[in-house]
Amino acid sequence: MSTKNLADTHRRVLRDVALDQYGYITPTDADALGVPAIELRKIAQRGGLDHSAYGLYRFADIPITEFDTFMEAVLRSGPDAHLTHDAVLALHGLALLNPRRIRVGSPHRVRRSLPDSIEVIREHVAPDDLTLYEGIPSTTVRRALLDSRAFVMIDRLVEATKEAGRRGLVPRHQLTALLDAMASRR
Repeated sequence: MSTKNLADTHRRVLRDVALDQYGYITPTDADALGVPAIELRKIAQRGGLDHSAYGLYRFADIPITEFDTFMEAVLRSGPDAHLTHDAVLALHGLALLNPRRIRVGSPHRVRRSLPDSIEVIREHVAPDDLTLYEGIPSTTVRRALLDSRAFVMIDRLVEATKEAGRRGLVPRHQLTALLDAMASRR
């Protein structure tokens, strides 16, 4: 196979994964696909990728959505990172939130330099409290509602809890206990 065909194949394989990640791709993704990390830099030099941050690239031709900033925050924060607290609620449009910072949880210490718009909280979350929403690793809405009590007014959280129940984001059997937990914080 010629070098040009191999480069096209690498780009295609990387793009397929990036489509599921709002256009983003990391060297870790490339490695898992058997694509040498140097290929990311080569594709970026040719204009096929934008270098977003250290270890993060984005295919510019993939349309931007309202979820991009959430995915970018998680990917910039490293492996095993996930949205947490009020960021999960903002992702779902709950509690009338538009936080200044996207809170990302990670079981690891994050040493890389991040913009002020991303706050990493070191936390170990039980596997049952982790999920994917819109393809973005996140804590469950139930866990996010409980964790957000320190950041969000309780009245907003009560309304958000009810709305999450109506939308099926919190299982019906957990709703009463969750509302009780909110009410006890008033």
